[in-house]
Formats: sequence, structure tokens, C-alpha cells
Amino acid sequence: MGKNYVNEVPEISALKTGVQTIFSKPESSLVYGNSDINFPKITSQLAYEVELVAKIGKRGKAILLNEAISYISEIAVGIDFTAKDVLAASRENKGPWALAKGFDGASPMSAFLPVSKFPDLSAIYFDLKINGEQKQIGTTSLMIYNFAEIITYVSSFMTLEEDDLIFTGTPARGAGLIEKGDHLQASIENKLLLDFKMM
Repeated sequence: MGKNYVNEVPEISALKTGVQTIFSKPESSLVYGNSDINFPKITSQLAYEVELVAKIGKRGKAILLNEAISYISEIAVGIDFTAKDVLAASRENKGPWALAKGFDGASPMSAFLPVSKFPDLSAIYFDLKINGEQKQIGTTSLMIYNFAEIITYVSSFMTLEEDDLIFTGTPARGAGLIEKGDHLQASIENKLLLDFKMM
């Protein structure tokens, strides 16, 4: 999901139009097990965005808002990589985002934690460090659309299947470009879960 975080809570109401920015990634873009990732040859401008990821635990279509949270089984942290130069070229021709977002290695994922570990989904802290330097800090209290609203919206268009993953957006500040050799570490509630290098 794109453009889903603000810097301050009062900004949310003005940006909550009801239209969410959604794109999809293929399963082949996923990388598990804290495996190091080869810098993709398709780009010279690789951008990172840290995101919380919700795993869907059961099949659902046109899910009601008050039932949506029951469809989440686990939570993880992941990186949404974007080939910025590929995206720019696609936008010039009003093309889709698929090649810029869905290449092999575009979606490194941490291990999952049961959703029961998070008593308040509106107050989850997560962050990203690169080469030991804090780059992004997020809290779900700054989401424009919360977990339930995302699930309800997406399921109004497409059926959600068990084990589908929803990347729920990146903090409003701190996204940037990656270089070869960079060491990325992402945490949820100060627990290090994602730890890999760009090779």
C-alpha cells in the first residue's frame, strides 16, 4: 500500500478520502530467512521503504470493517524495494508499477509473530536502521488507513486468500536509496526481526 502514513495525527482526517493506493507484488519477489540480497541489475536507483506486513489467516471477500481484524493471523516487518528509475520510465508512458516493484528480491520479509502478541494494533512501533544508523521510525497510530480499513477496501475488489500478505505502508519520513554493501536491520517493538545485506 502506498502513501499511508502521516507525520502528525491531525493530518489524517484531511487525507482520508476513502481511495487507497494499492499495488501488487508477485510471490517471487519475497525473500525470507534474513538472506542477503543481490543488488538488482535492472536499476541504479533502488529505494527502500520499511513496512509492517499483515498475513491473512482465512479466505474472505467483501469483508466487513468490524470483522476485518479477525482475518489477520500474523504480523511481520518487510522492505518494499522500488527501482525508481524503472518506475519513472513506466510513469512516462502511463504504465503500471509491476516491473519497478515486483522484481526478484523486491520484498525481503522477517519471520512472523502471532497477531495475539499485539494487543493494540493502533500502537505498534517499528523501525529501520541502515549501517547502524536510524533511517525510519514508524507507529501505526500515524496510519491514514488502519489494518481493518485496508482489509475491507482490498477485499471489496479482490478475494483475500489464506497466507496473502499485505504491506501496509511506510512511515512518512526517511525513505531513501540503497547502495551495494548496505546492512539493513528492521525491528518491531525494538525486537530485531529482519537483518540482511545488499550484495
